[in-house]
Amino acid sequence: MNDGDTVEKEKPMRTNSWGATIALGFTLLCGAVAVAYGQSTDQNQGAAAWRGHRHAAMDRIARELNLTDAQKAQIKSLRQAQRATVRPLMQQMAQNRLAMLNATSGGAFDQAKVQALANQRAQIMAQLAVQKASLRSQIYNQVLTADQKAKADEMQQKKIARINARLQKWSEADGATATQ
Repeated sequence: MNDGDTVEKEKPMRTNSWGATIALGFTLLCGAVAVAYGQSTDQNQGAAAWRGHRHAAMDRIARELNLTDAQKAQIKSLRQAQRATVRPLMQQMAQNRLAMLNATSGGAFDQAKVQALANQRAQIMAQLAVQKASLRSQIYNQVLTADQKAKADEMQQKKIARINARLQKWSEADGATATQ
């Protein structure tokens, strides 16, 4: 065997070593992220993971509406008053999510059980949507000034326009797919 043969055989080994190293690094990274996420969600079933996102959205809306500190305090008070109603619903949602995970673990699938859990989830989500709409109505009617209401209405119309545009885009994409 000459040195050329040895070099040719070593190159694939190095490539495989790099591939294995990258795969191992990726696996370790995913594991670290999973552990970090698990630690942040152990106590509150995921609420902490979205808390920052929710507050960022509220801060953006407060800035756009130019809310005063008194208005922000009033909104905080309304949210705290609603917490007694929403918290049990969030606990039910977490229990439902856990039941769904248990029902489908290991590739198991009992359609009747999954359907019942999905229906239960839909009912909880409906109750949460009602609570959210109620809070928005209270904020709109009890906290906002006439100018802020006009700005809030404008923001709502923009949101509706974005949703309609997305629906239109999807509809056109579905139509194009159907004709192909």
